[in-house]
Amino acid sequence: MVMRAKEAEPARPLAVERLVKKFGDVMAVNDVSLTVGPGECLGLLGPNGAGKSTLIRSIVGRVIPESGRVAVFGAAAASTKARMALGWVPQELAIYPRISCTENLGAFGRYYGLKGAKLDEAIAWCLHWAALEDRAGELAKNLSGGMKRRLNMAAGMLHKPRVVLFDEPTVGVDPQSRNRIFEMIEALRDEGAAIIYTTHYMEEAERLCDRIAIIDHGRVIATGTKEELVRGVFGMRSQVLARFSGDEAAIGAWTERNGGQLKNGTAEFTVEQATEIARLLDDATRAQLELVDVSLRRPNLESVFLHLTGRELRD
Repeated sequence: MVMRAKEAEPARPLAVERLVKKFGDVMAVNDVSLTVGPGECLGLLGPNGAGKSTLIRSIVGRVIPESGRVAVFGAAAASTKARMALGWVPQELAIYPRISCTENLGAFGRYYGLKGAKLDEAIAWCLHWAALEDRAGELAKNLSGGMKRRLNMAAGMLHKPRVVLFDEPTVGVDPQSRNRIFEMIEALRDEGAAIIYTTHYMEEAERLCDRIAIIDHGRVIATGTKEELVRGVFGMRSQVLARFSGDEAAIGAWTERNGGQLKNGTAEFTVEQATEIARLLDDATRAQLELVDVSLRRPNLESVFLHLTGRELRD
């Protein structure tokens, strides 16, 4: 009987292995490993200074790590093959204000080595993808903030990369433009692109991201789907939110004594059973606290983030 050799599995679009980057004594990226599959959007969440941008810049070659490896479809990140498969849309706008949208895309396309019919096709695709076809001849400086952001995104897509890194692409845009950006990213994912998406808006991560990686102090401290993260941190527990009138110090002391946290004037607890609410309220009555409102809810992604980092996403 002849045994067939097992076929090698295709390389993942993006694999980061044990990446380390220091700035002096500061460990900006600390032994980070992660992968992104085809047609997957991985959300990278972390407070300011957590290491997100350094990690992104390490992946695209703008920062040289002390150790570790970044591979794009199995190729070293510094290789031509990897660079042509990789797209990066930075947080900062990088467009030329005094030339038109078409001229901007033409300039960036030539940076990628495109010319002739291939460049024309790429420009047409990008204008359509960014919903800027009717503004093709408009000077970039005359565009709205949201349109400039979409043009900035299009400039990073001319070579049709199969791995794309978006660093907070909706900063400073209006709700309508933000929704259009969501649609652009969803279209890329539906076409099979592997995406890393950083954001300071939890609702964006919940809408766009198939999996979440939470990074803090340079380390990835949790990864998984939204449901996996909630279940891993809170199990089947729920959150009780209670507001009281009166002295905040007394409310805070009572909350802490009962194992909760006081956040923005609201006492928050986690409970296994909804019936535990009665015990909390009885104890609040004995402490002479006047209840204003109480509610029960399942923990969400924001609850997980706050529990793991001790900070809000925008802190």
